[in-house]
Amino acid sequence: MKHYEFWFIVGSQTLYGEDVLTTVANRAEEMAQKLSSVLPYPLKYKVTAKSSAEITQVVKEANYDDSCAGIVTWCHTFSPSKMWINGLDLLQKPWLHFATQYNREIPNEEIDMDFMNLNQAAHGDREHGFIAARLRMPRKVIAGYWQDEDVQERLGSWMRAAVGVAFSKSLKVMRFGDNMREVAVTEGDKVEVQAKLGWQVNTWPVGKLVETMDAVTDAEIDALMDEYRASYDIATDNIESIRYQAREEIAMKKLFDEEGCMAFSNTFQDLYGMRQLPGLASQHLMAQGYGYGGVDANVITAERIKDKAMSEGQTGGTAFMEDYTYHLEKGSEYSLGAHMLEVCPSVAAERPRIEVHPLGIGDREDPARLVFEGHPGKAIVVSLIDMGGRLRLICQDIECVKPIMPMPNLPVARVMWKAMPNLTTGVECWITAGGAHHTVLSYDVTAEQMKDWATMMDIEFVHITKDTTVESLEHDLFLADLAWKLK
Repeated sequence: MKHYEFWFIVGSQTLYGEDVLTTVANRAEEMAQKLSSVLPYPLKYKVTAKSSAEITQVVKEANYDDSCAGIVTWCHTFSPSKMWINGLDLLQKPWLHFATQYNREIPNEEIDMDFMNLNQAAHGDREHGFIAARLRMPRKVIAGYWQDEDVQERLGSWMRAAVGVAFSKSLKVMRFGDNMREVAVTEGDKVEVQAKLGWQVNTWPVGKLVETMDAVTDAEIDALMDEYRASYDIATDNIESIRYQAREEIAMKKLFDEEGCMAFSNTFQDLYGMRQLPGLASQHLMAQGYGYGGVDANVITAERIKDKAMSEGQTGGTAFMEDYTYHLEKGSEYSLGAHMLEVCPSVAAERPRIEVHPLGIGDREDPARLVFEGHPGKAIVVSLIDMGGRLRLICQDIECVKPIMPMPNLPVARVMWKAMPNLTTGVECWITAGGAHHTVLSYDVTAEQMKDWATMMDIEFVHITKDTTVESLEHDLFLADLAWKLK
């Protein structure tokens, strides 16, 4: 994903003459180069746009350049906004309006009319903002000095969200079997998801996976076992169970690579011909960047891999998750997140252990899996649901903690957290909004990034924060329901 870049398009007009336009172009190039040195992706200066034709042309080029993940616009001088209409009407990439200026301070001795004619961002960006509002264009607005660290961090955060959009547009998801029977929230509309988000979700028979597993060689398994030993502590004598998980992982990865899939889902209700539900296999694939969604056929799977794309290069971790049980002691309320097997080791506080234990469901052999505790830190949990006619992205702020008890007989990976605004209100808000039982937990992706991504994708966003009340959320959901029905 390192090949993505963003295009810096600077607005001006011919009224100011060649000297001013040359200065604007030089400054824009300088800004782009300096920003590129601190941002997660390059910002490439493209043009000082002075006409409708120039703007339309550069937008067309951005739309069809796969390396361009979005555009950043800024008006160094006044740039009449009618000339932006045709180009913006064609725009298919994420757009950030950067309301900044070249100079940090007003120069007391130097300011004169020449300075004023050259440095017109204060009102140029307002003109630029009007046309976006008039056209009802989705965009991000960031205001501040371009060399300030907090401004650069917000710009970089938006870039990551835009890369999530670019990645989503080509994401392919491999489903092994169908959804878990009778479960409602997993029955999303795959056609709507592909039309809206670009995710291609299709089914492959479990028999195809079993055929591929049968063709895996002992030498391939031996090589993967070496990887396991290098990354994890083996805390079991049942090496055969681990080798079987290696066989499953190798076969799944071969199928993913053949079909160009970066995410997958499965269900313990469809394991025909398999001796174990993939546990360690799924976790190690997730550690390599593949998305996983359990029984969720089209939503959580792709949501997790999108989050992985957005958090590339960061180290906090992102994982498939599920609220499993609560600790309801007054004044010490926590949620325990876990899953049967499939929690990504990227969130582990310490080196994970490979253990083998009975699963209790699925009527198969005891599967090997990674067992660990998640690390403390601020995080979010995210759920994407199909509301029938629109998609809703629900995000909740949480504070992960070291588990308050060791739970020595719990044979799965686990993360414990304090939900915002508190456990019981948070649960009431989550249920009121329709949040799924499966989520994505991320220490790296922020709520602002999720909101930006939802805006770019034109889907509903719901944020449960430390200040959220059930009453305010119900009011917001009611108004949003009306608004989305009118769109």
